[in-house]
Amino acid sequence: MKRLMYLAPLAVFLVIAGYFAVGLKLNPRDLPSVLIDQKVESFALKPIKGYDRGFSSEDLKGQVSLVNFWGSWCVACLAEHPMLMKIAEQKLVPLYGIDWREKDPDAGPQWLKRRGDPYTLIGDDPESKAAIAFGVYGAPESFIVDQRGTIRYKHTGVIDEGNWASTLWPLIQELRKQ
Repeated sequence: MKRLMYLAPLAVFLVIAGYFAVGLKLNPRDLPSVLIDQKVESFALKPIKGYDRGFSSEDLKGQVSLVNFWGSWCVACLAEHPMLMKIAEQKLVPLYGIDWREKDPDAGPQWLKRRGDPYTLIGDDPESKAAIAFGVYGAPESFIVDQRGTIRYKHTGVIDEGNWASTLWPLIQELRKQ
């Protein structure tokens, strides 16, 4: 009986250690989305200051698109921006921007004026209406949306040469064939 008393804490320790071992193998950048393979909820965003046209869910229909959530306050967005400019310059895919949670309405337009504007259209989302429609957790986050307006992929973090070439661009090409 005494021997069993010593084995109980060992068993509890092994169970906890097993959970930690599994957790260490997970990628903390992978934030699953229940919205994958779901149509984007309807939204219509006003343009950012100084722009004539906003961005809505209707703009996503009929073509494979890349939707990028960013903000002038986002340090990682600054690192990602040169890659977005490269994608835009090569005209590989319509790239839509959502300026998310700006406190100052001048901040986003000024940020783009200094760094360049890679976006086909940009919507202003200070109240997270589109962010909720996409299930955004933070910035930058990007989504591949197919011709029917269905979210097909969510990318959390900076788009760089590596993940563009290995994941995003091949998926865009594959979706265009469908």
